[in-house]
Amino acid sequence: MPLASGQSADTSSKVFAANRAVGSVTFETALSGGVTRRGNVHEAGSLRVRFPSPEAAGLSAVLVNTAGGIAGGDRFGINVDAGAGSALTVTTAAAEKVYRSHGPAATIEVALRVAAGAHLGWLPQETILFDRAKLSRRIDIDLHEDASLLLAEIVVFGRCAMDETMAAGEFCDRWRLRRGGKLVFAETLRLDGDVGAKLAQPAIAGAGTAIATVLIVPGPQEMIERIRAASTFKTEVGISSWNGFALARFCAKDAAALRADVMKLLAQVDAKALPRLWLN
Repeated sequence: MPLASGQSADTSSKVFAANRAVGSVTFETALSGGVTRRGNVHEAGSLRVRFPSPEAAGLSAVLVNTAGGIAGGDRFGINVDAGAGSALTVTTAAAEKVYRSHGPAATIEVALRVAAGAHLGWLPQETILFDRAKLSRRIDIDLHEDASLLLAEIVVFGRCAMDETMAAGEFCDRWRLRRGGKLVFAETLRLDGDVGAKLAQPAIAGAGTAIATVLIVPGPQEMIERIRAASTFKTEVGISSWNGFALARFCAKDAAALRADVMKLLAQVDAKALPRLWLN
């Protein structure tokens, strides 16, 4: 965008930063009388968390971005602490849309801590990257040796329902999982520049427009064999298990088909895992 008469680059940069969405949510859960209850909750900026009607023993949390989407330069932070013995499922009110950026990337930083005997289901709905979107995301997980985790992330490149693709842009996704204080899983996915052409390559996505990763801890081999035997997937899926946890990868040209397959797998892992919002 050209500078107005007499406007310096520094002033323009400050005006841009002042108009970016910034939001954070921090909350914790605790076990009380055999039932999971929320503890301290802190909200700032455009991020909110809501807790639907009480459940039998666990607790559901729904993240809401009141900014209505993510644009370049936006910054969001999410911190979740599942206390000892508690059971928590976190999802989002809707798919998160990341719009095109003419400047810096948007950033999302997620920190998940799961104490002894606790269970955390991190199951947000899809992240949709528009053409020329820029997003840098970091997910750090600190898991007690006796805790369990079910984490699923779906990323869609372009609005498939509108026949729109992501031709160019930037996406960096950094995951780190520590179990008992030891780093047991680390990966970084980076796509930038001509993203559409890269996704078309057979060694990357084979022209797929949607990907997903599901991380399961603990993930014994017996469970993987059961999932393989019971599920009929319509998209490309790979499932493996090692060092006490399991990982499933999905890739598809149809985002709706991929979502359906992710739901099939989650149901096989835990029949009660799916948040109600996923079923709407």
